[in-house]
Amino acid sequence: MTKFAARLDQVAKDQAIFKQFGRGVERETLRYTDDGRLATTPHPKALGSALTNQYITTDFSESLLEFITPVSRDVDTLIHQLSDIHHFTQAKIGNEKLWPLSMPCYVGDEDDIALAQYGSSNSGRMKTLYRQGLKHRYGSLMQIISGVHFNFSFPESFWDALFGEQDEKARQDAKSEAYFGLIRNYYRFGWLIPYFFGASPAICSSFLQGKETKLPFEKVGGTLYLPKATSLRLSDLGYTNSAQSALKIGFNGLEQYLEGLNQAIHTPSEDFAKIGVKVDGEYRQLNDYVLQIENELYAPIRPKRVAKSGEKPSEALSRGGVEYIEVRSLDVNPFSPIGITADQIRFLDLFLTWCALKDSEPMDNCELECWRENWNKVIIEGRQVGLELKIGCDGEVLDSQSWVKRVFMDLREIAKHMDAAHGGNEYQSVCDTLEAWNENPELSISGRILEKTKALGGLGKVGCELGKEYRQKNVDHQYQAYSSDFMETEVIRSVEVQKVIEASDKESFDDFLTHYFAYLTPERMPAMNK
Repeated sequence: MTKFAARLDQVAKDQAIFKQFGRGVERETLRYTDDGRLATTPHPKALGSALTNQYITTDFSESLLEFITPVSRDVDTLIHQLSDIHHFTQAKIGNEKLWPLSMPCYVGDEDDIALAQYGSSNSGRMKTLYRQGLKHRYGSLMQIISGVHFNFSFPESFWDALFGEQDEKARQDAKSEAYFGLIRNYYRFGWLIPYFFGASPAICSSFLQGKETKLPFEKVGGTLYLPKATSLRLSDLGYTNSAQSALKIGFNGLEQYLEGLNQAIHTPSEDFAKIGVKVDGEYRQLNDYVLQIENELYAPIRPKRVAKSGEKPSEALSRGGVEYIEVRSLDVNPFSPIGITADQIRFLDLFLTWCALKDSEPMDNCELECWRENWNKVIIEGRQVGLELKIGCDGEVLDSQSWVKRVFMDLREIAKHMDAAHGGNEYQSVCDTLEAWNENPELSISGRILEKTKALGGLGKVGCELGKEYRQKNVDHQYQAYSSDFMETEVIRSVEVQKVIEASDKESFDDFLTHYFAYLTPERMPAMNK
């Protein structure tokens, strides 16, 4: 019996474990107008405070909404919560619609992309200034690419089954180590996510804004596409940061990860220094380091812990270890009115469980680069039958379809246990569907959305057609998890909380930033207030 099979048997002795996974979703979507253009209206007041509403906020731009579900132990409940949030929002934004694709709708001018505003408090102003820095560093277009983030955790009973009784510190360390093992396996095999669920094989030509690219694009209408691409959102064109490619942040344990992250936020950038921090009395960015703050680290997966008030993400991890992981590689699913389906969530249940139970050796930079190369190949040409991917640094290769078959032998074993726990066959059915997609990659989401793009004559037409359909579906939706009163109460609460935060500020914005970035080297601190 393999170590994986033995670990799976250990966990499966208590079937209730498979019904206790913690899951949450963060879905991003642009507000847009009837003609397929970015909405230029401010964040609607009827949605409450973007700073403090627990369910509806903004990301980079006033027009880029973000919907957040709480942690749920049940897939259907999670879908109901997300659907309810969509329903409430659509009812409050009038004729504007929610863009159903990851890559942006038509943007005539980057100046149309208004930075998200969070009020007059120091913390709110800092959030906007952080976005100002992103705009200067990478341009606004990259920042309005939408995705779906999936937060996931195993219950304590899972760790009990694997590790037995432990004291608090031993358990904290064991969980962190196991989650980093999961993260390493995610880097090795996470290309399965864009392979199956990538939904951005094409972009609106306005996205390039006249910039040159070496990618061999083909054209339909005003749309550029790559015939076998899966997720241009994850490519160098999309949500990446070339300045970070030189960072050597390792995943062989919490200590190594925090050390790398700490180094990154202490590393000055010559390029970003040219932008300036405060010029003629106006701030342009938070600072001129490679990362303004830790959240600027672009990664397909992140270790996370819920932070206490005033605590930075790394401080939370250092204090209590890894509590959950955040999967960041999901494109918005254009075939769902809420951007994700229950079947995608069930696949992630299977895959992340497999990543945790499968052996996961430490990973050096050579291996990490090898896996990044595999990801890039899948992103650019993943539906190419017979696409060869590396197995390691020794030059051995295996075609993607054969590799998928190997992984699914294990996933099916997990699926049987999960179906036994839940009753029914949903998890094995997901395996059936995805194995069929593996046999014919054109059945995958990227294959189907590209086919639709060609049929309608461009990505904008696809987005507008689906957006119109989903607007009606979201309007017609009946509350399942929440209620109108529940959502309205949160709107009122969020506005009141923002007022309290703003009234409680006692220091200037300059002093607030100085205190926040006190960890930066003293000799560079004056640059903050120039």
